[in-house]
Amino acid sequence: MTANLQSALDIGWNDASRQILLHQYGEVRAHSLERAAPLSAEDQCVQSMPDVSPTKWHLAHTTWFFEAMLLRPFLPAYQPFDEHYFYLFNSYYEALGPRHPRPQRGLLTRPSLDDIHEYRAYVDAAMRVLIENCDEKQWHQIFSLGQLGLHHEQQHQELMLTDILHVLWCNPLHPAYQTGDIAHLLIPARASAAPAIKWQQYPGGVILIGHDAQALDEFAFDNETPRHEVLLRPYQLADRLVTCGEFAEFIEDGGYRRPSLWLSDGWAAVQSQGLQSPEYWIEDEGPGASPHWQVFGLHGLQAMVPSAPVTNISFYEAAAYAEWAGARLPTEFEWENSATDMRMRQMAGYAWQWTRSSYDPYPGFRPSAGAVGEYNGKFMVGQLVLRGSSYATPAGHTRPSYRNFFPPNARWQFSGLRLASDLK
Repeated sequence: MTANLQSALDIGWNDASRQILLHQYGEVRAHSLERAAPLSAEDQCVQSMPDVSPTKWHLAHTTWFFEAMLLRPFLPAYQPFDEHYFYLFNSYYEALGPRHPRPQRGLLTRPSLDDIHEYRAYVDAAMRVLIENCDEKQWHQIFSLGQLGLHHEQQHQELMLTDILHVLWCNPLHPAYQTGDIAHLLIPARASAAPAIKWQQYPGGVILIGHDAQALDEFAFDNETPRHEVLLRPYQLADRLVTCGEFAEFIEDGGYRRPSLWLSDGWAAVQSQGLQSPEYWIEDEGPGASPHWQVFGLHGLQAMVPSAPVTNISFYEAAAYAEWAGARLPTEFEWENSATDMRMRQMAGYAWQWTRSSYDPYPGFRPSAGAVGEYNGKFMVGQLVLRGSSYATPAGHTRPSYRNFFPPNARWQFSGLRLASDLK
């Protein structure tokens, strides 16, 4: 979802960029409804754990973002669809007032799903008025916030799938999210056999990391900036992701029973939660000495595909596997330095990849002014960075500098791992 802003500069920023934003807005907003379409109204109201939000809430919250950040401040005489929604669908913006508790989002049986669809249509109509008629002096700010709102919605489009997968997992029938004509678009690519890992070597040195702010045709979140220099030691990186079959070997070798492989907090999680496999894996006792695994995904419960990248593992599981394999996880800077190397495979579109990097601000980072300053900066503690993207990431929402982040125990995301090691 990148705009060719060079054409906007050539024929006039205001007119061309308004058309660009209108087009992008229509595409992104429609895609959210497409992702929700296979789900019933009952499906869309369920919250299976505090970290999961109902689909209906995602549809409403992404709409609230445009209403709160753009329509109220910039559209004269704008009348909210419902004042109560500013409380119900605020996520974590302290500057914009109190909010409904996150663990209780599943209790919002009302407003109904039909009400939320009407809310989206109401805000969409108002956004078109704003984009087409706003004051030219405010347009740069509105365009920037509009782009942020669309990428924010794309983040929630992926969350809609990660969250509904957990909801459906909790159903004893283990129903599939989608089994129709588009199901193949939401299943990880599968080869008959995974090729042997090739280790690609890099000399290190001083490299530039982060988004190039001079690239006018590319969006980036503020946490991807400022662009800065980083010193890397020589390292090597596996050219593909770790597969389900390889992770099954880790399990069979006692990986979840050997404390020497685990970080302290990870081992505590193994013991307290009884972890024995990635999220959504079910051991099927078939014939033979080795266990047979089934994996639950958006396509339902199916036999584990050994060549498919392993997903739905925590940082702790990823780090334990790397230790077992005699390797380590890459830093986010090593990952970004290698992201455009044509020798590397599965850098995007398969699984988010855990790194060994804490989610910290880049040197010189400053949050944006106003409420949007709470978007990323306030979470820069206690999180680990993931790089790349998953098969559920919307098209156009991937770039080498993208910094995803989650707490180290998160398993409901489409997160996997790539191995790294030092060069002697």
